[in-house]
Amino acid sequence: MERRGFLKKAGLGITGMAVVQQGFGQTLVKKSKRITILHTNDTHSNIDPFPDNHPKYPGMGGVAKRHSIIKKIREEETHVLLFDAGDIFQGTPYFNTFKGHLEMKIMSEMGYDAATMGNHDFDIGLEGFLSAQEHANFPFVCSNYDFTDTILNGKTKKNTVFYKGGIKIGVFGIGVNLSSLVPDANYGKMIYKDPFETANEQAAELKAKGCDLVICLSHLGYEYKDDKPSDRLMAQKTRNIHLILGGHSHTFLEKPTLEKNIDQEPVLINQTGWAGINLGRIDIDFDKQLFHSDTIKVI
Repeated sequence: MERRGFLKKAGLGITGMAVVQQGFGQTLVKKSKRITILHTNDTHSNIDPFPDNHPKYPGMGGVAKRHSIIKKIREEETHVLLFDAGDIFQGTPYFNTFKGHLEMKIMSEMGYDAATMGNHDFDIGLEGFLSAQEHANFPFVCSNYDFTDTILNGKTKKNTVFYKGGIKIGVFGIGVNLSSLVPDANYGKMIYKDPFETANEQAAELKAKGCDLVICLSHLGYEYKDDKPSDRLMAQKTRNIHLILGGHSHTFLEKPTLEKNIDQEPVLINQTGWAGINLGRIDIDFDKQLFHSDTIKVI
């Protein structure tokens, strides 16, 4: 387990303080609470740890070890939320055999609070996803996927709100364009909406609802060499988002990236790689106006 201490007054520490004071601090002052955000992405049906002789990830990952770490954190902290940024399905024989049912059951057992859909979550079509989703006791937030004319109509949410210790936390989800990634038949009459326009709409709605903290679960990818929609571009082209928890590009970030939004206010971006090798953790202390980030290796 690798931990990163509270960010103080050197290097990124100055940035860390600025994030809360300039961004979060505008709406979060005088809230004497600490919120712990845990997150995963692109777990890809990796239920078991990698073999001990694996050349890159020997013995790493596995849902049992992740569950133990999450349980311990919940015992230590009062206000914990657990999210996933998509691509729950595809990658091991477990998916081929159980068609996503096992993954949903395990995530429910682990106590996930919300997730968004990645492109591989469409690999068994809308019917397959719907069948597996019956085992999920947490919502899927899919803001820029319009499922109105499909069998998933009413089965996902545009956003959701959590209350933790007097703090109001709004969460929405943004997905990648499925064209060329997923066969058309697998998503049918779903309508893909512009990710940045949708993000602005959802963040504004959550701000209007009085949310102290606005989180985007993104499956766009961290960054690209061109102007393809990514987490970094979304941060730059939107407002009212405090934290982007990303997926799709399998990017291992040792610490969150700081971007400035349209209003030159800070936005944090984090991603945990893939396969459940890492568990992301961000603690926000609303009283001390500090944030604290950990990259926890599941070993």
